[in-house]
Amino acid sequence: MTDALKRLSDEGVAIWLDDLSRKRITSGNLAELIDEQHVVGVTTNPSIFQKAISHGDGYEQQLTDLATRKVTVDEAIRMITTADVRDAADILRPVFDATDGQDGRVSIEVDPRLAHRTAATVAEAKQLAWLVDRPNTLIKIPATKAGLPAITEVIGKGISVNVTLIFSLERYREVMDAYLAGLEKAKAAGLDLSKIHSVASFFVSRVDSEIDKRLDAIGTDEAKALKGKAALANARLAYQAYEEVFGSERWAALDKAQANKQRPLWASTGVKDPAYKDTLYVVDLVAPGTVNTMPEATLDATADHGQITGNTIAGTYEQARAELDAVAKLGISYDDVVQLLEDEGVEKFEASWIDLLNSTEAELKRLAPSEG
Repeated sequence: MTDALKRLSDEGVAIWLDDLSRKRITSGNLAELIDEQHVVGVTTNPSIFQKAISHGDGYEQQLTDLATRKVTVDEAIRMITTADVRDAADILRPVFDATDGQDGRVSIEVDPRLAHRTAATVAEAKQLAWLVDRPNTLIKIPATKAGLPAITEVIGKGISVNVTLIFSLERYREVMDAYLAGLEKAKAAGLDLSKIHSVASFFVSRVDSEIDKRLDAIGTDEAKALKGKAALANARLAYQAYEEVFGSERWAALDKAQANKQRPLWASTGVKDPAYKDTLYVVDLVAPGTVNTMPEATLDATADHGQITGNTIAGTYEQARAELDAVAKLGISYDDVVQLLEDEGVEKFEASWIDLLNSTEAELKRLAPSEG
């Protein structure tokens, strides 16, 4: 076992775990990962909660109480998920305090069925922040067109946000713009900008999955040579955009008001193609001021054999642009790929949420006390 995770942290990469369950909290596993594996944050999404609750470990007593109270299934899910996030936030509170609010964060997502409704997303974000009631929470808002004004509004109210489901460079720039606009609103309202934090979750592996499939369909040697390159190129160019925006005059004015940069967060970093090294989207995306949220298998692989060789993004922008251009020259539309991935991302989270609703409803019926 190397201490690759410590070296990763030393390079300025915050290591977050892309998973949460009640068993992970109550068994002491989360605390152990913080103490031993340099984990400084946790992200959740509807798929993660659906998996955790459907497996049932640790939820029966709360489900029984909720069934006895005859709450709606929507209320039950919010009670269950916010309880997990609250407990995880308490475990991570020392990290939050030690990093002045930068890390020690737990993310919880707005109902994915609201992804295309701005006002409802804002209302849900406010409700979630109130329900969890912990300063080290991030409310996850998807980077859909309707999500952008919601991000500005929520940041403007002083609520910290994890913007999720970002695939395209253009949309990423719109996300950063929405964040800065939110900070400007918060500043005009007299809020303390130093207390507002945000990350922008830029998805990685799914880009390779989709583009590799299209390269395979083309089947030429030139196409095969580009496999496994688009996702890294896309993420590296996102970091270039981050450097530009947070080196701008607009940012300088906010920086003087003690605002925090919106850090790029590499999401979807589990490798889907077994032909690639299992640490690909960790070791090749090392740069200061970033977050990498990993599934536990990726975290373990990095700890075991990850080769951390310093900053692997600096100096790559020209090559990254050339690789995306080469993909485009083969007739693969970047705009088509990233829009498809955004649409699929929203659909997958919505499907997981509906599965969660259905399985929770079945449990509430099973555990409901008999009348009389």
